[in-house]
Amino acid sequence: MPLHGEYSPGSFDLAREQVAAFEAHNGEGDTGKNPSGGPIVILTSVGAKSGRLRKSPLMRVEHNGDYAVVASLGGAPKNPAWYANLKANPHVELQDGAEKHDYLAREVDGDEYRTWWERAIVVWPEYVEYQAKTDRKMPIFVLERMTGRAR
Repeated sequence: MPLHGEYSPGSFDLAREQVAAFEAHNGEGDTGKNPSGGPIVILTSVGAKSGRLRKSPLMRVEHNGDYAVVASLGGAPKNPAWYANLKANPHVELQDGAEKHDYLAREVDGDEYRTWWERAIVVWPEYVEYQAKTDRKMPIFVLERMTGRAR
C-alpha cells in the first residue's frame, strides 16, 4: 500500500535538487548518482512530527532485493531527520531507478549490522571516514519489501 500525504521538501538544497532530478529522470544517467558519483536511491518516509512525506537521496546499498540505509549524516554528531521518521513510521517507499516499492524498515545490530556495514562500505567507502568523525554508532536500517509488484 503506497504512502499517502503531502510532500514537504527538505531545507537542504542539494538533497531537494537530487530528489527532483532523480524522480524526473527515474534515476537514469547522472541523476542516479550523488555529486561524487555514488549510486543513490530515494527513500520516502512519513515525518515523525509533521506526518508529511519526506524524501531523502541515500546511497544505494542492496543485497538480494533488500536494501540498507545508513544514518550517517556525513559523520555529524546527531542522526539525520529521517532516522526519527523510520523509528516512528517504519513503512517507507524506496525508488531505485524507475521502480518504487513499499518496504518495512527495521534497525539492525550485532552480526547483521556488521554484515550490512561491510556491504555499505563496499558501495560508499567514505562511511568509514564518517564513522571516525562521530562518537555515535551510525544506525543502519534494513528495508524489506512488503509487496511483490512495482508501481
